[in-house]
Amino acid sequence: MQPLIRYLLGEPHPSGTRIVDSQKCFRSEDIDEVGDNRHTTFFEMLGNWSLGDYFKAEQLPWVFEFLVEELGIDPARLYVTVFSGEEKYNIPRDDESVEIWRRLFKGVGIEAKAVHIGDPDRGGEVGMRGGRIFYYNSTKNWWSRAGPPEKMPAREPGGPDSEIFYDSGTPHDPKHGPHCHPNCECGRFMEIGNSVFMEYTKTDDGRFERLPQRNVDFGGGLERIGAAVTGNADMFAVDTLKCLIDALPGGVGEMRSKRIIADHVRAAAFLITDGVEPSNKDRGYMLRKLLRRSIIHASMLERGEEDANSLSAGYVETLERLFGIVCDEYAGTYALDRGRILAVFRGESQKFRNTFTNGMRRLAQYETVDVDTAFKLYESFGLPYEVIKEFGGEKAAALTREAFEERLEAHRQRSRAGAEKKFGGHGLILDTGELKAKDEAEMEKVTRLHTATHLLHAALREILGDEVKQAGSDITPERTRFDFSYPRKLTEEEVKRVEETANRAVQRDLRVECREMPRGEAEKTGALFFFKAKYGDRVKVYYTGGSLEGAFSKEFCGGPHVERTGLIGRIRITKEEAVAAGVRRIRAVVE
Repeated sequence: MQPLIRYLLGEPHPSGTRIVDSQKCFRSEDIDEVGDNRHTTFFEMLGNWSLGDYFKAEQLPWVFEFLVEELGIDPARLYVTVFSGEEKYNIPRDDESVEIWRRLFKGVGIEAKAVHIGDPDRGGEVGMRGGRIFYYNSTKNWWSRAGPPEKMPAREPGGPDSEIFYDSGTPHDPKHGPHCHPNCECGRFMEIGNSVFMEYTKTDDGRFERLPQRNVDFGGGLERIGAAVTGNADMFAVDTLKCLIDALPGGVGEMRSKRIIADHVRAAAFLITDGVEPSNKDRGYMLRKLLRRSIIHASMLERGEEDANSLSAGYVETLERLFGIVCDEYAGTYALDRGRILAVFRGESQKFRNTFTNGMRRLAQYETVDVDTAFKLYESFGLPYEVIKEFGGEKAAALTREAFEERLEAHRQRSRAGAEKKFGGHGLILDTGELKAKDEAEMEKVTRLHTATHLLHAALREILGDEVKQAGSDITPERTRFDFSYPRKLTEEEVKRVEETANRAVQRDLRVECREMPRGEAEKTGALFFFKAKYGDRVKVYYTGGSLEGAFSKEFCGGPHVERTGLIGRIRITKEEAVAAGVRRIRAVVE
């Protein structure tokens, strides 16, 4: 959504008013939910967009037709939710969508009664009540980058949404309340699509007014839709995940661990290919957590008597085999970097052996293991509940999963609150994956660093040769990090020459210009591009140096960039290091 914000606000999009896409997604907040029938960290999202074109009257019938007629999903298994309104902000409830849904269900012989739930915490008390359409408040049926209306900054677009749920028919678990409802956590219902009607913006004085145009943003998880098509309650039964589940030892009793491994291996493979490295912060931390949880759960599946207090001997071979399956399964769709994936995994595996051993030693020192102790072991050493419970023996006899999960949920709430304080909720004004900024000041810094990264790429190729090719980048308001292919360490003289070459381009105060053209034509210009990225039929080429033909730097890119290189400031390379075999990394700042 991030690249489309200006088009949602009214700027014409070069591809028109109707857009469709399919993109890979990673949701870090779901990592501790993985293991049930419907949560993953990595998934593929199908989307369609209306930029001031069609709206509710077209969108809802089209998505219903797609699911029921094109994919063959039984409409009797579908339930929908709509926005119940926000009286505080004078935003009405979405009765228009309710009437559309009633007509659609009636067309397939289903009477669709509307039930008001409002607060999802009341769902367990209210229950289904024979309903097919359910009103929920803004915590469930409102979408913006910042969350519900009260958290939206001024000039942020947002709007009500209508979600579609698939009823798997599994029995309700009463621990989630006496009655089931579409947003119940028992696992019976699985959301498979969401139509966001982006028609509001928040004013400077906190009111809500209509946008100049009404927009639609639909997203549907490919794996969840696949599960619904096959009538399966378990999204891990779809082909891209089942092949991993089937390759693991153990039976149905170990399904939670098998799901965790399948999801985490797949997610890690994509993150590593996109240039993420294990670390103790941000994306690197999430990758480290994925790999280490995979190691622990794979070890639990294979552990023998000789592995009583350590990781199993065979988990490395098992996980390397799974990484290979992921690469093969997605070949032709995504070019996953098998060599880099295995190199990063092996390095992290060796580091974690030491951490795990230290965690087991610490566990052995405790006379009893209560929930607080267990959580310390989880946070400090990555030991999950299953390991602590099994290896703790009698000293962990009183520890229950319910108590541990409750403690974990309290930690999640604090983490979300911390993220909101750090990033203003989900309201980053820029988040392309490569660049992130939470306000205009940070936007200005990452824009300078982004253009500086292009100049450094060109300078590296000028000094080292054409074998230099981009292998990933990451830009924060503090620095840029650029990975590139090269077989050896750079000398101090080479680093100095790269820096000087880039700064000469800054001193010349070259114009930074952009041309949009067909991809084939763009490639013929010699513009550089990231080989692992997926590009559309038309691309933007940013270049510096007067003309596209004689430019110092030219690359496929979506921006943003400074207007002239003189606005960047002095570029200083702070570090050059190895990332993996044949891959180097430079870090740089602008001053």
